[in-house]
Amino acid sequence: MTIESSDSGSGSGSSDWEERIAAAWATIDSYDEASAGEFRALVDGLAAELPADSPVAAFERASAFDSTGHSDKAVPLYQEALRLGLSGYRARRTKIQLASSLRNMGRPEEGVALLEPELTAPGDELDDAVRACLALCLSSLGRDREGLALVLGALAPHLPRYQRSMANYAKALVVSE
Repeated sequence: MTIESSDSGSGSGSSDWEERIAAAWATIDSYDEASAGEFRALVDGLAAELPADSPVAAFERASAFDSTGHSDKAVPLYQEALRLGLSGYRARRTKIQLASSLRNMGRPEEGVALLEPELTAPGDELDDAVRACLALCLSSLGRDREGLALVLGALAPHLPRYQRSMANYAKALVVSE
């Protein structure tokens, strides 16, 4: 699963660096499997400009591995980013991406543990991504009804009609278990 990276929030402290990392991420679709290492090298070069203990550098490196099919190499870097104190928007993205990578590695219960607290965290534009990724983790654990309830609940507000009905159906999926 490819997870997108880069954002303009809580970052390295340099808007120039943020612009350059965003520009690098804007090129990811031009790399195929054979040239994925070049993309990782590009991100690694930018990450190397940050202090050695930068949680942002660890996050960006993890994202590059993750987005090029290497969940196994991404997981320890995501964990390092959180351990080093990554905060704000990137920290929430890290939890989503880490949970996805853990699921890809056959460890969905760890993904659920990471994402369930995010359901009650202050909301932002990542709320639906939290729910979608959590739904995948739950499905991997055989908890499909809970996952479907999360996805329907996330989808309902975006529908032009039937919002109330879909939200009620989502609730009923987990109540009737």
